[in-house]
Amino acid sequence: MRRQTGISLKLNRRRAAFTLIEVLLVLAIIGVIAALAVPNFLGKQQEALIKATQAKIKGLEQVAQMYAVDNDGVYPSGNADTALGLLVNPGNDKNGRPRKPYMDEIPTDAWGNPLNYEFPPSGNRSTPGGKPAIWSAGPNKTDGDEDDVTNWNQKL
Repeated sequence: MRRQTGISLKLNRRRAAFTLIEVLLVLAIIGVIAALAVPNFLGKQQEALIKATQAKIKGLEQVAQMYAVDNDGVYPSGNADTALGLLVNPGNDKNGRPRKPYMDEIPTDAWGNPLNYEFPPSGNRSTPGGKPAIWSAGPNKTDGDEDDVTNWNQKL
């Protein structure tokens, strides 16, 4: 066995750790990368929430179409409370047997608020093909402004 001298032990100890300058340099590089990346991720998150809400609106539109197929082409009419209540609890069929629900619960948008529904649509809520108007108040949760997510002014 070869015995190490005191000088070589000191050299090995120095090489085993990072200097304060090296640690600070790595932290500075990580900070610069984070400063460049975080704004991009925040914008993408809001975009993803809007797309998720659009998908839920499209799904509710399809559920309403299934209801219309089973009911001689008539969509559930009224507002969200009455019409969507029919999709959750459709009542009995023509023979008096209970119908299977079209959905388990009234869907919510990506921000946790229930979707709005109206049939027949009123005001500026003209939908293509005479479908029900379905919308979300959007990120700011205020109905009737520019950030609303709807099925009448955008492609879903």
